[in-house]
Amino acid sequence: MAKCKTKQLEFASCQNLKVQADFHGGEVSSDGGLLLIREVERRLNLLKRASEILPDPRNPELITHTRYSQICQRVFSLVQGYEDLNDHQSLRNDTLLQTVAGQKDILSSPSTLCRMEAQGNRHCAKALNELLVEVFIESYTQAPEELILDFDATDDPVHGQQEGSFFHGYYGHYCFLPLYVFCESQPLCAWLRPANTDPARGSWAVLKMLVSRLRQVWPQTKIIFRADSGFCRWRMLRWCENNGVKYVVGFARNARTKAANQDLLEKAATQHQATGEKQRHLRAGTYQAKSWDRPRNLITKVEHNEHGPNLRHVLSNLEGTPEEIYDEIYCARGDMENRIKEQQMGLFADRTSCQRWWPNQLRLLESTLAYVLVDGLRRLGLKGTDWASKQVTTLRCQLLKVGAVLIRNTRRVLVHIASSWPGEEIYRHAHQRLRQSSE
Repeated sequence: MAKCKTKQLEFASCQNLKVQADFHGGEVSSDGGLLLIREVERRLNLLKRASEILPDPRNPELITHTRYSQICQRVFSLVQGYEDLNDHQSLRNDTLLQTVAGQKDILSSPSTLCRMEAQGNRHCAKALNELLVEVFIESYTQAPEELILDFDATDDPVHGQQEGSFFHGYYGHYCFLPLYVFCESQPLCAWLRPANTDPARGSWAVLKMLVSRLRQVWPQTKIIFRADSGFCRWRMLRWCENNGVKYVVGFARNARTKAANQDLLEKAATQHQATGEKQRHLRAGTYQAKSWDRPRNLITKVEHNEHGPNLRHVLSNLEGTPEEIYDEIYCARGDMENRIKEQQMGLFADRTSCQRWWPNQLRLLESTLAYVLVDGLRRLGLKGTDWASKQVTTLRCQLLKVGAVLIRNTRRVLVHIASSWPGEEIYRHAHQRLRQSSE
């Protein structure tokens, strides 16, 4: 269908030259970096396997767009910053997006993609989370000596009267409460949960599943469960002790622990008053609540600064000094919180605006698949460079969002990337590494 010619846009002149613009540039894309993401997908074979998991009740004889092209279209667009399905009314005509999605013609419409997401269910969500674990295992060429599994929950604000939405007192609004599990930079689980639940709900089952699968592959690898006080459940800790899993978990302070460490609190306060500098002390001990089966090792941190006292606790069955366990192991979990923020803010994990529950779970997992691809770009294509530590929003702005002119004929798709683009060197570096790793 032919498009009507629109009037040119007039801008301020430059050195007596007219400056005009229109929207008739032809086969031009602003997403030239998608070719690198496609190479990551070829290396990981992530979206191909995900497409085989997604339910597809359509008549095979009437299918125009495969599940693979649809999941590619959706996930690649998230990587490039297009969070809304309505964006695909125009994006479906983008030649570069068509190419990386494995199509030669127009892609799926927003309504078609919406119907795909509406097919999400519990089995699909479980299988996609298991796929995340398999991709993680494949990222190692030999058994790691140690793996730290980071568990955390966060708020996912709702967009109206959605199925499973509840008010959460801590966050102060209506939301979902998804559970995330990361190991270093790689996601192992993203499970949507209602907000009217225990923060640790389902984490025991997830931990058992992860430990079982990882030990099938690496029976000698040391596994550490790390989480904040929201996941401190003594039966879960007992399971870790009985199954050879180490743990370092936050423990909420109470009147008993405050009284037991009153001497340290007073000492830190006196030293701060005398010096004006922050004072810090660590102490190792044991603690047993009335409902627990036995005492457990408790590490206490006492600080006093200009804002006053700060008392914190950690339960752990790791061997080492309090400083090693608290500073080097427990505090490092803050990086996992950064990963969650990166996925939510940069890859729209909180764009769970469907009315029904399981489509929202699928959207959370689509964002997680996008994160795996971006993290794969950092690990495989940008390793050894300063770019390997850049967040997704920076990578998108400086590496993936680049103008390109496309020429497509019966023999090839030629992508002309902008000549004066400053990211050419790192783009070539990433391309070389990704092609080497996939050949």
